[in-house]
Amino acid sequence: MFTGIVDHCGLVESAERRCDSFRLRISSRFPDLTEGESIAVDGICLTALNPLAGRFECDLSPETLALTRAAGLTAGRRVNLERALRLSDRLGGHLVTGHVDSRCEVRLVEPQGEFLRVVVGGLGPDMMRHLGRKGSVALLGVSLTVNALTDDGFDILLIPHTLERTNLTELSTGDVAHVELDWMVKVVLRDADARRENAFSYR
Repeated sequence: MFTGIVDHCGLVESAERRCDSFRLRISSRFPDLTEGESIAVDGICLTALNPLAGRFECDLSPETLALTRAAGLTAGRRVNLERALRLSDRLGGHLVTGHVDSRCEVRLVEPQGEFLRVVVGGLGPDMMRHLGRKGSVALLGVSLTVNALTDDGFDILLIPHTLERTNLTELSTGDVAHVELDWMVKVVLRDADARRENAFSYR
C-alpha cells in the first residue's frame, strides 16, 4: 500500500523487452532497498529485484503493460518513486494500492502562474462513477485532488511542490498517462452494488 506522496524521481537506465514482459533498470536515491520489496514506479506496484546502492530492477507483466504507459518508457525517462507504507507512517495523501485502473489521455496542459492545470480524459462511464469533485485520484502515482469533472475525465491543478518532486511537469497535450481510482470509493461502490443486487433478488 502507498500514499501517492512521491519521494523523488528515479531515472530509467535501461528498458528491455523480454518476450511478453518488460524489465526496467532504474537509478534511485534509496540506499537500502531489499530484494522483493514493493515499490511504486509511476504509481505501478512493482517488485524490486537485484537492488544495489542507487539502483534496482523490476519486471512488468503483460497485464501491467496493457493498463499503463510503461511500455513506452525508455532510457533517460524520469519516473515517480515511492516505497511502500509502514504501519507507523503518516498517511499524507490517500490510500493507493499501485494497481492501475486505466490508461488516459492528457487533453490540456496549461500554466496558471506558478501552478499547472492539467485536464485528463479518455475514461469510460465505469471509471467516471468512481470520481467526484474534490475527491482523490492517483495520476502516474501522484495523489491529487479532482478540481472538476469533464464528460470523460477530470481537471487538476498542480502546485509547485508537486511539480518539483514529480515528473508531472513533463506532461504534454496528447500524452498517454495512467490513473488509479480511489480505493475507498471502490470499496463503497462495490458494497452498494452488492446490497442493491441482494435487494432486487428478494423482491
